[in-house]
Amino acid sequence: MLRNREFAGLHTGLALSVAASTLSGLALGTLVGERTGSPFLTAVSMYGATFATVLGALTLMSVADGGRPRRTLVALQCVSLAGVAAQAVPGLPLAARFGLLLLLGFFQSLVTGTRMGLLAEAVPPEGYALARSLMNITAGATAVLGYAAGGVLLRCLTPQQVFLAAAALTAAGAAVVAATVRERSARPARRPGLRRTRETNRELLAHPGRRALLLNLWVPNGLVVGCEALFLPYAPGHAGALLAAASAGMLIGDLAVGRLLTVAGRRRAAFPLRLLLAAPCLLFAFHPPLPVALAAVLVSGAGFAATLPLQEMLLASTPDAVRGQVQGVESAGRMTCQGLGAAVAGGVAGLLAPATAITVVAAASIVVTVASRPFVVRAARAADAAPHHPARPRPGPAAP
Repeated sequence: MLRNREFAGLHTGLALSVAASTLSGLALGTLVGERTGSPFLTAVSMYGATFATVLGALTLMSVADGGRPRRTLVALQCVSLAGVAAQAVPGLPLAARFGLLLLLGFFQSLVTGTRMGLLAEAVPPEGYALARSLMNITAGATAVLGYAAGGVLLRCLTPQQVFLAAAALTAAGAAVVAATVRERSARPARRPGLRRTRETNRELLAHPGRRALLLNLWVPNGLVVGCEALFLPYAPGHAGALLAAASAGMLIGDLAVGRLLTVAGRRRAAFPLRLLLAAPCLLFAFHPPLPVALAAVLVSGAGFAATLPLQEMLLASTPDAVRGQVQGVESAGRMTCQGLGAAVAGGVAGLLAPATAITVVAAASIVVTVASRPFVVRAARAADAAPHHPARPRPGPAAP
């Protein structure tokens, strides 16, 4: 995969963007925590941008399928660069910083849609799941390393200086994309905008198969993330170990499903993986010892790999002209549902014990998975019956 010049550029650009986002989020959280002392505002400053991604999905996501996606991606990354650099201004009011945070989240959703649209064209159809798997693994590992590096940098530098480091990484990501990804001039001309976005979203959600796939990509995933959000109140002294086990399981699952299974194997594994995502969390009802809890969370994390076959089916049932927007909507909806899942789990935990709340939310995830299975099966059959896209030749050198 990495011998494909365009994929390597998109992959490297993603890694640099994730590293920049991690550093800037940690720097902003530190700055807000020092100024306000509020845990709520600190948490919002670190993760609040995810809620703004849905605004991009509802308004301007059609830019992801414009006639010059490479130029669009570079331009969007330059806007992100300006936003991150603005955070480095000393004495900037907190209201302005939160406004920039939401703006960055909005544009980040457009970046994701445009990048995924280019990815679907840069790799052959049979390599799409492996490409997404490798990008998921890289994003997760980069986030872990970014938080570790950010913690070290904040011992030596001010938050403003860390913002500048994040801006440098953002600039490097834009430069890599500009140098390696070729323009897709053969795309049909489509005028992006609010009307185009709304029309495509309406068509997307009106299609029963795509609607079922999106439901399964968003809701079970978001509910299990809500379970993970309760690890801290469940076991304050071991929450870090539980979260690390979940991350390790995600990496293992993405690698195994993306690399070892065929397309047919991934399709067959989609439903068991969605059950695997939530079922181990039911053990928390019995307050298992730490080794058992760690093993359960590790296995549960592997179930997140169910997104790969579901994304493949969604791509197969999507017209080429709107691939970027559909994938951007899927990503934005998944991130938003993760935030909502954490809020729902926190609300349930306010009424019940954390262990009971984890069990209830995990059971809800299983119910959604089982109840929607017939619709997903029909969507898979429709994807199989759809005309397959011809294998594309390997891309040549980047366009000047």
